[in-house]
Amino acid sequence: MIVSVFGLGHLGCVSAASLVRLGHSLIGVDVDRQGGEFASAEPPPKTDPRLDRLINEAASSGKFRRATDVRSAVLESDISLICAEPSSNANGSQNLRVLDQVIVQIGAALATKREYHLIVMCGAVLPGTIEGRFTLLLQQHSGRQPGSDFGICVNPATSWAASGVEDPGHSPQIVIGELDSRSGDTAQQIYNGVDAPIIRTSIQTAEMLNYVSSAFQAVKITFANEIGSLCASHGIDGQEVMEYFCLDRELNVSSAYLRPGFAFGGPRLPRDLRALLHRAKEQDVDCLLLNAVLPSNQRQISHAIELVEKTGRSKIAILGLGFRTGMPDIRENPIILLAQMLTGKGYRVRIFDESIPLTGVTETNLAEDPGAQQNITGLVSPCLQEVIRDSEVVVVASRDAAIRNLRELLSDNQILIDLAGVARECTSTPAGKYAHP
Repeated sequence: MIVSVFGLGHLGCVSAASLVRLGHSLIGVDVDRQGGEFASAEPPPKTDPRLDRLINEAASSGKFRRATDVRSAVLESDISLICAEPSSNANGSQNLRVLDQVIVQIGAALATKREYHLIVMCGAVLPGTIEGRFTLLLQQHSGRQPGSDFGICVNPATSWAASGVEDPGHSPQIVIGELDSRSGDTAQQIYNGVDAPIIRTSIQTAEMLNYVSSAFQAVKITFANEIGSLCASHGIDGQEVMEYFCLDRELNVSSAYLRPGFAFGGPRLPRDLRALLHRAKEQDVDCLLLNAVLPSNQRQISHAIELVEKTGRSKIAILGLGFRTGMPDIRENPIILLAQMLTGKGYRVRIFDESIPLTGVTETNLAEDPGAQQNITGLVSPCLQEVIRDSEVVVVASRDAAIRNLRELLSDNQILIDLAGVARECTSTPAGKYAHP
């Protein structure tokens, strides 16, 4: 395929070099980061010696050339990759001036092109930007319609960056956010020969993925640095601690706990985190990230209460107490706290959980938290159908909840609040209304 690449910074050069190695022909268009103008100087910008070598090899083979104008780049290519990226305003918001300029000029070029053309955004833009802003600009300046005349996709920068310039044939995954199936099918042809799973999803999901990846990487770096500082205050080798920490691929370095859900609790996590933070305070070590965890966790409970309050209903069913089977430990259970807080606000709350026998709840940890036991025992019912039938709002609070027959049990006038993200795993969508967490 012939691909035009707009923006020849690091991302653009990685993309161009990888595409050439995959057998595509490239037309490069340099974009001035300040004004959005298009440069026509022959040599690409110096970035990385490996990139320079690959680009020079591509140019000498005739597979890479620089365009003198936008119109020719668009007219002579099948796909346009936008690798220019937004800058930041003083308040942290995105400055899209350069990208707007790129989109406008691509749109003007499309006005004279009769063939279908695909535009792929590789730079990071916030969710809603492409469908709500760039698509409109393309329509206005081309006079053509998305879907039929041109396609749009998002290819998060992580897909290209992960592939590497030395071996672009391998990548952890390729993500394509597509306007429609034709857009996605066309974008997928770029990756013929790449040994990687290809994920096809919506444009907004792909837009968000760019930021989730960056945020998580920043969180990991900050977490490791805070642990390193705390270890150093004890004369402990933080590098060694984190080396052993990373050996656990079941919980520590894995997808475990990386799904949106409800607040954490139990006998261990809150206790251990409080102890670690208290020791950090004793050692005069600032752990800003770790200090924010417990307040953020508490906010999840407050948010759940707000969701219930917005329904305007008073009869609440809670499915799941979050216990492991055979381990009815109620200590610092956020679902119990949610039930107690709703009860205190005047709501009528009923609870069902299939993981443990009811007697387990009434007999465990009575000495440690008799108040919680006394308050919660009267709310728990062993009958799922009865709990749902007598409610107006059904709150799924645990992934252990019995929701397999939720569609059959909910009526059209009941509201479902899924705090655990399990309703999407049902074979069909629940019948009732859905309140998004």
